[in-house]
Amino acid sequence: MITGDHPATATAIASELGIVESGANAVTGPRLQAMDDDELLETVRSVSVYARVSPEHKLRIVGALKRDGHIVAMTGDGVNDAPALKSADIGIAMGITGTEVSKEAADMILTDDNFATIVAAIEEGRAIFSNIRKFIRYLLSSNVGEVLTMFFGVLLAGLIGLRGSASGGLVVPLLATQILWINLLTDAAPALAVGVDPADQRVMEHSPRSSSDRLIDARMWTGILVVGATMALATLLTLDWGLPGGLVEGDLGLSKARTMAFTVLVLAQLFNVFNSRSDTVSAASQVFTNPWLWAAVSLSLLLQIAVVYLPILNEAFDTRPLNLGQWLVCFAMASLILWVDEIKKLFLRAGSRRRL
Repeated sequence: MITGDHPATATAIASELGIVESGANAVTGPRLQAMDDDELLETVRSVSVYARVSPEHKLRIVGALKRDGHIVAMTGDGVNDAPALKSADIGIAMGITGTEVSKEAADMILTDDNFATIVAAIEEGRAIFSNIRKFIRYLLSSNVGEVLTMFFGVLLAGLIGLRGSASGGLVVPLLATQILWINLLTDAAPALAVGVDPADQRVMEHSPRSSSDRLIDARMWTGILVVGATMALATLLTLDWGLPGGLVEGDLGLSKARTMAFTVLVLAQLFNVFNSRSDTVSAASQVFTNPWLWAAVSLSLLLQIAVVYLPILNEAFDTRPLNLGQWLVCFAMASLILWVDEIKKLFLRAGSRRRL
């Protein structure tokens, strides 16, 4: 609390608000004036109430807090608050009682002059940041899965039975049109639905992020690579299961085996939507809180069923109808994404508990 009021008034109000203990002392403007920068730096580490201060003192206090590595938010409504509002990382002015000068200097204006609105704004900001991470986690892990599928499908073509064309040339695991279809289904509606996921009820219980934290940290990259590798493995194993001459002897033609692998990759990415909602929380947690997500997944699934069964789409995408047993195999292989990610999250939660 930085105020121009009398020290006794300032400490009494600060005590009622829980900012300081009862009987605490406030540092006054004249005392601040006598401090050099080093002494002020030590003072701001231990003092929470300042009284009888001038605009210059407010500016120095904000500067000292920033030099000490803090992210500083400053609230104010008067002309004399403008320099400190401008200097702070986040200047917050009052929309009703605030002067035009303070509003111009601020980054945020409280239209209702209610400090509780700041908390609501922080919660909304954390929810938006979390959804950006979910969106990126989903898209990157899904696209890594596609890249690894094509790369290892070509690299291990002989091992999984793909070197079987009449000319003896290489046969790719998925056609270009099928990859484009996968991107159309999974990078559109499901990705957008993840971006409007409701805020986690515990979002305000988390510690503030450091200014040096990355949007995509090492733990997130690890999760992306694990999920992408699992997705590619499930797809190629399904292809191998269907083709003759691979690790597992199959009896399906190339088009049918490729249709199964194609379907597994689509289903795996739809399962991955639910994985991507958190780095550590189970996909089964709050699974029905986002109706848009279920609508997007349902639409994508219906379109994939159409591409498997409609003759005009069979011709366009070189797909073949699948029977019930083959669909069950596809769902079982795609669900590996869920199991692997749940195990990873279990270990991460256990590690977090040990650190606590």
